[in-house]
Amino acid sequence: MAEDPQTPNADQIAYWNGPGGQRWVDRQQAQDEMLEPVSAILLDRAKPHPGERVIDVGCGCGATTRAFAEKVGAAGRVLGVDISAPMLQRARQVAPQNAPIEFRLADASVYPFKPGWYDLIVSRFGVMFFAEPAASFANLRKALRPGGRLTFVCWREARANPWLMAPLQAAYNHVPKLPEVGPEDPGPFSFASEARVHRILGKAGFSDTAMEACDLALDVAIGRGLDAAVESALQIGPTSRAIEGQPADIVAAVRKSIHEALAPFAKGQAVVLPASIWVVSAQNS
Repeated sequence: MAEDPQTPNADQIAYWNGPGGQRWVDRQQAQDEMLEPVSAILLDRAKPHPGERVIDVGCGCGATTRAFAEKVGAAGRVLGVDISAPMLQRARQVAPQNAPIEFRLADASVYPFKPGWYDLIVSRFGVMFFAEPAASFANLRKALRPGGRLTFVCWREARANPWLMAPLQAAYNHVPKLPEVGPEDPGPFSFASEARVHRILGKAGFSDTAMEACDLALDVAIGRGLDAAVESALQIGPTSRAIEGQPADIVAAVRKSIHEALAPFAKGQAVVLPASIWVVSAQNS
């Protein structure tokens, strides 16, 4: 699957099975800690019940899969689906033995899920990279029973997420800008538009779509100080892509600029920056 050039998500599959996915694996614990506030919101809004069957789309290293498995209990089941083999390998390593969890290396856009079997589909930032989102969600909807629910979180617009953009803007003092991404191209902010999300889910056959804006304050240092926050920005996200292949002196200059940009947000060992997400919910009517 990961090497099938015919899949519409071939570029994403290549990225998440290469250095991009490996960087997340290397920082699995740190990323899980930083995004815990987001996971908590997703869990609260999705309202999983004991005994329910859940699909976790783009489950990555499995933090949300484990959280939902705790809620559905032994009578339930959570299927974690991701296109990244290295991330799923880590997910299997850290999942508790005998938890009601199954991990599957698959593209959720085209995977033949058991029709009408699941109660709930969830995702923490795993759906914004679909090349053909309406078709992908239509495929997922087939897996839901009538009345089944969809709940996912995605980033709002870039300007509402300084935690990502402040380091990137600092890096742009020294490196070329990343290729411009259109508002409907796959990417972290591709679901920022309310109108677009409603259009995609409606086309996929979902009903009762609702979107809730949630503002957050993320500690990008996870309590480990300003230098840790700088290294996090250099290793994960758009800044890491912007400096890829750059010589050591340029990277050193970027590091210094990011340090200066993040310093005003430091409070003791925390470095807290604003972030903003949509919580999207819909039903299979």
